[in-house]
Amino acid sequence: QVQLVESGGGLVQAGGSLRLSCAASGRTFSRYAMGWFRQAPGKERDFVAGINWSGGNTDYANSVKGRFTISRDNAPNTVYLQMNSLKPEDTAVYYCAARNFEYSANPNFYDYWGQGTQVTVSS
Repeated sequence: QVQLVESGGGLVQAGGSLRLSCAASGRTFSRYAMGWFRQAPGKERDFVAGINWSGGNTDYANSVKGRFTISRDNAPNTVYLQMNSLKPEDTAVYYCAARNFEYSANPNFYDYWGQGTQVTVSS
C-alpha cells in the first residue's frame, strides 16, 4: 500500500511559480513510477508529467513542456512538480499518482492517488 499526500498548491499570478510536493508512505516507494495529473472543473483528468522509478525517465504534456519539471527524491519518498511561468489555463486540482514500474499518461493505469491540491492562477 502507498498513501500519497500533495501539498504546495495555492493562488498565484500569471507568470509566477509554485512547487508541488507529493509525500508517499510505504517502504517500496522507490519501486513506483509517479505521475502528476490535473483536473479542471467540468473536464477530464489530464496527464501533466511522469517520472519512472529511478528518476531517469520523465515525460510531460505538450502544454507544460519547458515550464514544468518533475523530480523525485526516494529518501524521503517525495515527488515534486516545479511549475514556472504559470498561466490561467493551468488552474486545476493537481493530483499525484503511483503505479508499478513505468509511468503512463493514462490515469486508469495508476493504482494509488492523493487527495489533490488546488492551483489557481489569476490573470
